[in-house]
Amino acid sequence: MAAGGFCKLPNGSVVVALNLPSPGSGAGSVRVLVHAQNRARALTRLRNLGMRAVYLRGNAAPPSPDEVTAVLHHPDGLIWRTAPDTAAQDLSVELWHPIRSLLRRTTQP
Repeated sequence: MAAGGFCKLPNGSVVVALNLPSPGSGAGSVRVLVHAQNRARALTRLRNLGMRAVYLRGNAAPPSPDEVTAVLHHPDGLIWRTAPDTAAQDLSVELWHPIRSLLRRTTQP
């Protein structure tokens, strides 16, 4: 089960954040952010991209205000970056990537 959470925005939409295992042969995990009208639609967007076993149980790791800002400013509303292994690790230098780059990385031989 993936750690994750959500936050509801004033306009009624939600931002869902999930820590998922890194696809392909990569070790570690990735943090995926999705902006949608509701939680069900956010998870459906990920499932339509091929991430079939994605579920959100609870609200243990909601998106931070910086993550919400990042996903709202992206045209697709679907971004990712490497998830930190520990809470002390700072990833402020790594930029957010569009989800296409993650999917492209897993399909290359």
